[in-house]
Amino acid sequence: MAQPLPEPGLVVLFGGTGDLARRKLLPALARLYAEGRIHPHTRVVGVATNPKNDEASYRQLARESIEGAGLSCAEAGPFCGASLHYQPLGEGRPEDWTALAARLRDLEAEHGLVPRRTFYLALPTEALPASVAGLGEAGLAAEAEGGYTRLVVEKPFGRDLKSAQELVDVLHAHFREHQIFRIDHYLGKETVQNLLAFRFGNAIFESLWNRDRIASVEITMGEELGVGTRAGYYDRSGALRDMVQSHLAQVLSLVAMEVPTVLGAKSVRYEKTKVLQAIAPIGAKDVVFGRYTAGEIEGKSVPGYLQEPGVPPESNTETFVAMKVEILNWRWQGVPFYLRTGKRLGRRATRIGVRFKSSPVCMFELDGMCKISSNLLILKLQPDQGFSLYMDVKRPGSATDLERIPLSFDYGKHFQGTPEAYQTLLLDVLRGDQTLFVHADEVLESWRVFGPLLEMERDMHDYPAGSFGPAAAEKFAIPDRALMRGE
Repeated sequence: MAQPLPEPGLVVLFGGTGDLARRKLLPALARLYAEGRIHPHTRVVGVATNPKNDEASYRQLARESIEGAGLSCAEAGPFCGASLHYQPLGEGRPEDWTALAARLRDLEAEHGLVPRRTFYLALPTEALPASVAGLGEAGLAAEAEGGYTRLVVEKPFGRDLKSAQELVDVLHAHFREHQIFRIDHYLGKETVQNLLAFRFGNAIFESLWNRDRIASVEITMGEELGVGTRAGYYDRSGALRDMVQSHLAQVLSLVAMEVPTVLGAKSVRYEKTKVLQAIAPIGAKDVVFGRYTAGEIEGKSVPGYLQEPGVPPESNTETFVAMKVEILNWRWQGVPFYLRTGKRLGRRATRIGVRFKSSPVCMFELDGMCKISSNLLILKLQPDQGFSLYMDVKRPGSATDLERIPLSFDYGKHFQGTPEAYQTLLLDVLRGDQTLFVHADEVLESWRVFGPLLEMERDMHDYPAGSFGPAAAEKFAIPDRALMRGE
């Protein structure tokens, strides 16, 4: 059933000339305009500190960004022109915020808009406190009658538990939790969202989704790329902050959560938080840190992490983490969850492997060897999207010879394309749907679980670029390695 268009309002992009806005946000908004999924009277206002930019130059920047993403301005309609505005913020002095507030009121009066305002902070984390305070002190955090004010915040949500709590306090000093949309772009991927439909829309799987039937679960997020031009950021973060505490924690909570009372933001986020609260402390024996060395990917030699431009030679930052997580609740007691992520691995693949328990008795035996294997469900999130359920069948003409085969579904073959993650998330912000966004309680619980690993004494295990991580990490994986790697 088609959903109604969100009511028209203002989308204000802070960091409107930055990399995220140019690569993701402006093209995503243009596609939503082109597809008729947001109200044509919605206006977009780019905000940046550069005083040299003006409306004309900003519209030109947007045109270049949109066309670079493969969309023409003819398709996007007024988004490339009259619907797009620019407001310089200067040095962020009180008068600059007052001028921004006046500009927004003028646009609303000119176009007959109720004050429905979405502020997207596409800014570095260190710029958030001043920006949030500026909005609050200019009266822009308040919600007008019949309208709304929403604040969109990009990760990282802090660097540890203390800084995350401080960031939560800064946001709550001016905005209420129902106004805050913390984006983790992984939650905007169609295949991640499909975890909810897969589990709760198919009783056959939900009835098996517990410690009685599942032996182990692995969630892997592997990247072929190195740090590229992000060495300055990455060396301060590492794989634990960049991937585990955010993306992996979110996917884990979706895989392990209880059935929500309704499929809505409050119920889903409550159940996700309960999963994080139930995770046992992770000890040193249950985690392996690694760092890539020089190697070869697709026939091309690549440098090791310490040889990457901008990486300090004395760096002790990890580019790979594998760990075992235990969830101490009724559903999952005794089932190991293995989390793995790394850069410069042999293949880009984000996959969830659910390994079911073997039959209690082996009935297909030849020469004293059991020929049956555990059933395996692999949910593929990227780059290929879909799932495969592996089972044993008898090979024709044989008595007990079994062969493992997959029953597979491919998103790309069945559906004609899927929306890009930022399209989905921006549309949900405009609808006021927080289901795919991260609550403050999730942020704090995730840091409670994974934050102590930052202080842990670590042995750094080297692995060559193009491999699948250090050998020491193989104990934190389900046995079906080739299938999990997409080989």
